[in-house]
Amino acid sequence: MSPLSLAILFLLLIVATITDVRTHRIYNWTTYTGLFLAFLLRGLEGGTESAQEGVAGAVGLGGLMLVGFLLFDLGGGDLKLLTMIGAFVGWQRGVEVLLWTFVLGGIGGIAMLVWQEGAWNILVRTGRHLANIVHFRGWVPLTDADRAPLQRLLFLAPAAFLAAIIVNYDLLEACWDLR
Repeated sequence: MSPLSLAILFLLLIVATITDVRTHRIYNWTTYTGLFLAFLLRGLEGGTESAQEGVAGAVGLGGLMLVGFLLFDLGGGDLKLLTMIGAFVGWQRGVEVLLWTFVLGGIGGIAMLVWQEGAWNILVRTGRHLANIVHFRGWVPLTDADRAPLQRLLFLAPAAFLAAIIVNYDLLEACWDLR
């Protein structure tokens, strides 16, 4: 991946992060422009083999995210964002970015939940629910009040941006001599 491709990817991820946090949307003009630029740059810089790797990354990550979109209520913008990242970084690095995105997104989601609800409140509700499970000797569904804090929106664009930095840090070092 060239320094130009890396810079464009990070610029697009910064834009997606800002729009995701501000409006809860990742716009098509960001992801579709990114897909186009990824395929164009891969074809110009690395030829057919590089372009094929970009297609494999886009199809692979897009396919994995499509499963999440259909089964787990992930957003369509998140699907397109990770598809775009796959086009830039290819299949192998793309899967790494995807895994890091979910890890960082989960950590961010837990942090937001603790920040908004309070650690003590979460512990009390969890203890109450576990006591109900023991008392009734089986699983007890959550009440609507207990389920409400778990329905918050997550921002995957910031997590994907950090994941792309983590996975491509070696390229960042090589391009901009970060040592």
